[in-house]
Formats: sequence, C-alpha cells, structure tokens
Amino acid sequence: MSDKLYDMIFKRKSFHLFRNVGDEMITEQEINDIYSAWESFKPLFADIKTAIKIVPEKDTTCRRGGEYSILIYSEKKDGYLANAGYLGEMLDLYLASINIGALWFGIGKAKEKEYQGLQYVIMFAVRKISDLSKFRKDMFKSKRKSLSEIWEGNTINGVSDIVRFAPSACNSQPWRVVNDGNLTVYRYRKKGRIGIMPASMVSYFNRIDIGIFLCFLELCLEKNGVKFEKQLFFDDGGDNELTINAKYSLIK
Repeated sequence: MSDKLYDMIFKRKSFHLFRNVGDEMITEQEINDIYSAWESFKPLFADIKTAIKIVPEKDTTCRRGGEYSILIYSEKKDGYLANAGYLGEMLDLYLASINIGALWFGIGKAKEKEYQGLQYVIMFAVRKISDLSKFRKDMFKSKRKSLSEIWEGNTINGVSDIVRFAPSACNSQPWRVVNDGNLTVYRYRKKGRIGIMPASMVSYFNRIDIGIFLCFLELCLEKNGVKFEKQLFFDDGGDNELTINAKYSLIK
C-alpha cells in the first residue's frame, strides 16, 4: 500500500472546483472500498479512535461540484488533529489511485457534529474524475516554498525535494525540518491571519497540516529505504514560532 500511496503524491491535486471532469459517478463498491481503506490505514497515534462518514455534498455546506463529502471524525485527545491529517492524507492519496478527485475543505460544516461518539474534524469534497488529464501533470510546477525555507541541514535525495509539495490550508506550509543526523519536525507559526483563515483558526488547521506533512515524510523515507524510529510530541496549538511535533531517529 505504501508504494501505491507514494506514487500518488505525483498525481494528486486539490480540486478547488469540479468542472469538466467527465460524467462517471462514484460507485457503491467504491464507497465501500473507501470505508475499508480507512480502516486499513495505520494511524499516527494508535490510541485515538477515528471514523469517516460519506454523505452527499448537498448535506453539507460544501458547494464545489462534488458528488460526496467525506467527513472525518475523531476522539478529541492530544494529537487528534495531526492524527486526522495523517490519516486523511493517506485517504487523499488512496482516492487519487482510484481516480477520485478530492479537496480538503476546511471551512465546510457538517450537519452531524458527532458521529459514533466522535467529534467532527474536517471534510473532503470528492468526485469521480473520468478525464484523467485533470489530475496533476507536473507536481514540480506547483507553487511551494523553497527548500531552504522549510529544511535546515543536509538534504535527503528523494525526500527533502518531495515533502515540500504536501498540501496545507491556504498553502501555508507550516512545517520546518531540522536535519542534524536525525530529523526534527516543527510546526511553524506565522503570526496573524493566513489567506481566508481567521487568526483564531490558524493553529487548528496547521496542526492538521503537520499530520499531512508527516504522512508525506514517512512515505518518502520508506520509498527511499531510509529506516527510522519516531517520537511524537503533543502540540497544544500554542503561539510559539516553532513547536516540535516529531523526531525521526534515522537508522544507519
């Protein structure tokens, strides 16, 4: 599964609107497969319960021309936002592998704030893509921060140059990596409003973003045969410029 998800890093894109994507629809079997895929993903924090619920887009506030919204629910525990981002990005990549386009839709509201005793976190807008040319053709043309802005220390071929293309709310890319022989990942806090995000919500979405980034990082390390042990740190969403989230001890 990890090799397939890695390959989808280069294909996936954020479908901000679903236009001229073809007439094919998501099948009932594909919906069942999405639920099964979610259950198969290994979470960032093993003790945090999560669930997804797939509903028609019209049953949410999302209006992007999608067929469905995939709602992510979680226990509200330390690390739950990073965990939701980590699992959600695996889902994003999985969806690309079955030609379903997706958009992380942070401002969307769901009718059900609770599901199976879990709290609503965030949603995806999704739609089947018949015209495969609508997926990303050249990831490296995407607008991202330079490597020097997100990575300090020696770079790792096939890792440092790929992880910076992880999606994030308002393309804020709130991550910093320090390589001193091991990798330390920080959430970088830029003061004030970011894009359409109110300042009060920046740390909420950026903690989800860090989970997305860790998913990319681990897929890239594994693809390039870099073995590691990881230590995770709870991020309370504080306003420090740099907040440690993870440390990867690289095994030589």
